[in-house]
Formats: sequence, C-alpha cells, structure tokens
Amino acid sequence: MKNSVGLWIDHRKAIIVSLKDESEKTSQIVSHMEKHVRYSGGANDASAEDQRDRQFTGKLRQYYDRVVSSIRGADSILILGPGEAKIELKTRLDNEALGGRIVGVETADKMTDNQIAAKVRHYFAQ
Repeated sequence: MKNSVGLWIDHRKAIIVSLKDESEKTSQIVSHMEKHVRYSGGANDASAEDQRDRQFTGKLRQYYDRVVSSIRGADSILILGPGEAKIELKTRLDNEALGGRIVGVETADKMTDNQIAAKVRHYFAQ
C-alpha cells in the first residue's frame, strides 16, 4: 500500500491530493493569513513592522505545522506551487527528517483542484 501525496501550496492555502491504492482524497488547508506587506517609513515604524513580521512568521509556522501533519504518513511527496512557499515547505520537511520522501518540487501557477489532482495522478502514474 503505497501512499503518495501531491500538494499545491502558497502562503494562503494548500491543496493536498492523497493517492493510496485505487483511492484519491483531496483536502485543503487555509492559512488565514493576510498578505505580507512591507511598509516603508521612519525609525518609529520599525518596531511596528518587526511586530507584523513576527506575527506573519508565527502564523506561517502554524500553517506549515498543519500541512506537515497532514502529509506525514506519505511515502512519496510531490510539492507544487508558484512562489516561495514550496521551497519553505521543502526546507521544513528536510528539518523534520521527511526530506527523503520528497520526489519532486515544481513551479506551478494557480490551478484548480481538478488540475492539481490530474497533475498529481499523472506524476505518480509514470
């Protein structure tokens, strides 16, 4: 029973497609984060920006915790995504001794859930 997982991830949500035997399950994890915006300003704004950065980092850490816990049982992991989140997740999986299960990291623009599922099925069918 091989358990393969493919996921599309950005900082706002992760779409996870789990393939096990002949079954397929798609789930979604939402980060509930606001867009991370850097403000320009004087020295007085530095502490407020530092606080926003810490909040963003903390929420991102919690988001990745949920993603990692949902894919922890996978034998093979394919990571897709448009930006930095896929690399950040890969690093996180490497740090959690799950990096050996990663079979690929690919850049992919926005996709529908059905497109993600089709890409994951195609990848693991090869």
